[in-house]
Amino acid sequence: MTSTPPVREKIVAGDLAEVSLTVNGTEVTLRVPARTHLADALREQLGLTGTHLGCEHGVCGMCTVLVDGDAARACLLFAVQCDGAEVVTVEGLGAADDQHPLQQAFSAHHGLQCGFCTPGMLMSSYDLLAHEPDVDAADLPERMSGVLCRCTGYRGILAAVADVAAEHPDGVPAPMNCAARTLVGRGSGSTTGPAAEEAPETPAEVPAEVRVPTGSPSATVEVTSTLGSPLEDVWRVLEDVPRLVACLPGAELLETLPGDRYRGRAGVSLGPVKLSFAGLAQILERDAGDHRIRLVGQGADTGGSATQADIRLRAEEAPDGGTVLRADADLFLSGRIAQFGRALAGDVSRRLFEQFAVAVDETARTGTAPTVAAAGPSPVRLAVLAAADAFRRTLMRARARLTRRS
Repeated sequence: MTSTPPVREKIVAGDLAEVSLTVNGTEVTLRVPARTHLADALREQLGLTGTHLGCEHGVCGMCTVLVDGDAARACLLFAVQCDGAEVVTVEGLGAADDQHPLQQAFSAHHGLQCGFCTPGMLMSSYDLLAHEPDVDAADLPERMSGVLCRCTGYRGILAAVADVAAEHPDGVPAPMNCAARTLVGRGSGSTTGPAAEEAPETPAEVPAEVRVPTGSPSATVEVTSTLGSPLEDVWRVLEDVPRLVACLPGAELLETLPGDRYRGRAGVSLGPVKLSFAGLAQILERDAGDHRIRLVGQGADTGGSATQADIRLRAEEAPDGGTVLRADADLFLSGRIAQFGRALAGDVSRRLFEQFAVAVDETARTGTAPTVAAAGPSPVRLAVLAAADAFRRTLMRARARLTRRS
């Protein structure tokens, strides 16, 4: 007499399903919407962003992981299907200071270009060599065709896999970075179990100082604005940090710290991209005689985007009795926000500084920052203005080319 497997309770739309699995040697329990696929659960709930998402149709192979020892497309599996399973992602293959032989070979043969397909290639090649250690090098192009590379890195990839196959004829070594550890994600739902219980509950220590950015900036911004308010009224706003922050679109001051340091957060939206940064700023220079101030800041959001900025503000008396406010900034971007590109990041930042100047002028005149500054910039307006600037630059370049030809 055969036993009937238990039937899972039906999940009502909008409810969360509980899923227990082992990920890279760590037992975790997730509560996720029933239609959440494994890739999103790994990335959003556990912070394992090495699993990349490409087509989300199971074609490109970027999201390849191991499920109970076999390669699987994480975008085609619901997380609830993996209840009780053992999952290994590229993070479990090897660590930066203790790389798996496949990772070492990919590096030695430069088996990557942009790197987006690399996690999928590594996990797919591990699956191949784990199951067929004697695979013929001539068959590798076909056997590795399940993961697509869009920047012609195939030769280096195939050479790397062939080398590992030759060095380990009895089978590729097992994943080397699987052990119980704390996995902390950033999405909706929740994580419970031993890994979650080990997570520290105390907030991260605030750095003693903000690092001054070095190297080539992602974007450089120079904005000059003419204000109607007198110079001394404008300076009183600039040197008063709470009022200064209140004029920055979308910014909020949370805490004043010793050493002219300030903890706060800021939000920016550009179309569907919405980022919220928590960070620290420090005033490096404040010259009342020259009406000049310099501050540096750094911040990060939960999605991995990070910013650093070196900002210089200077107020000068205008001939008509008003004020000329000059704002210069070097911006350093990484993560998702860096995908804006230099031109777009510069355009958005320029618009933010223009709105800042308007808010400073109104605050100097009325004593209160306008509500539009606190609410933050309109994402639609920013997108339209940035697109208009990009179109204007393109038109100017086209005109310049026509002029040279004539």
